[in-house]
Amino acid sequence: MLERRDFIKQTGMVLSGIIVPLPFPGNSTGYIMKQQKQYDAIIVGGSYAGLAAGMALGRALRQVLIIDSGKPCNQQTPHSHNFLTNDGKTPKEIATLARQQVQQYDTIHFLDEMVTGGHKTGTGFEIMTASGSTFSSQKLVFATGIKDIMPSIPGFAACWGISVLHCPYCHGYEVRHQKTGILANGDEAFELSSLISNWTGDLTVYTNGRATLTEDQHQKLQQHKITVTEKEIERIEHRSGYIEKIIFKDGTHAALQAMYARLPFEQHSSVPQVLGCEITTEGYIKTDPAQKTTVAGIFACGDNTTRMRTVANAVAMGTTAGMMLNKELIEQIF
Repeated sequence: MLERRDFIKQTGMVLSGIIVPLPFPGNSTGYIMKQQKQYDAIIVGGSYAGLAAGMALGRALRQVLIIDSGKPCNQQTPHSHNFLTNDGKTPKEIATLARQQVQQYDTIHFLDEMVTGGHKTGTGFEIMTASGSTFSSQKLVFATGIKDIMPSIPGFAACWGISVLHCPYCHGYEVRHQKTGILANGDEAFELSSLISNWTGDLTVYTNGRATLTEDQHQKLQQHKITVTEKEIERIEHRSGYIEKIIFKDGTHAALQAMYARLPFEQHSSVPQVLGCEITTEGYIKTDPAQKTTVAGIFACGDNTTRMRTVANAVAMGTTAGMMLNKELIEQIF
């Protein structure tokens, strides 16, 4: 029968509860926890930002649990770009290698689950998962990303991240000089048009209904040979996520190879708000330069905190969060 110290050594877990001998299925005898596990930090979200925070904390010898539901927002994207040493790799390739590297630090533990709740305690926080498990830690990091809200246009969701794009810096080079559309209206359409015109001279704004551009905006678009189409869209025809044409409700169509859109979104997890983290007017978790939220002891990083939605930025923010969290733990005892 394992002694408590041997159990901790073999599992790598720091336990806050009482260990009691209970039979496991079969003929063997082992130990289970009567209460929850205790960590220095729990990271909710195990994609780029969360893994980067985990690596920084693992290298600082911290006991960390990374909980991830396995649903990254870029799961449809075929390739990631503008990230030095990883340009052109698939998101899965980058994330898989990142996880393998973080797993080399023996104080980092992983749990593939969905976090469903959390609350403050006298010594930190408790986090609950969909299976009913509870884990506690001194600090929290939310790297949970955002959830894009798709428009009700058939074919749009299937193309999102493949040929319907959110960022020219991530994907613009691959569709340079191609026949490109922008699905937007008003100020947003004007701003996005000026940005995307750097990558292509064949650009059309699709307002999907009456345009709300100002007269001055219309004139400037015309000067740059950017056309505006106000027809309502019925559907997008595509092949395996690659746009072929837009079909309008009046029966006409327009050939297209790429489209940009800025979608409304919501936080992928509501737990930060439940814990009291302030949300900005744009819908992001409010953080300071150290990735600290408005709740003491809680950090946030990645797409849930910024419009700068790139892999490279997520990694940088995650590394910052991990380093600043460790510094905070040191300052509490030194």
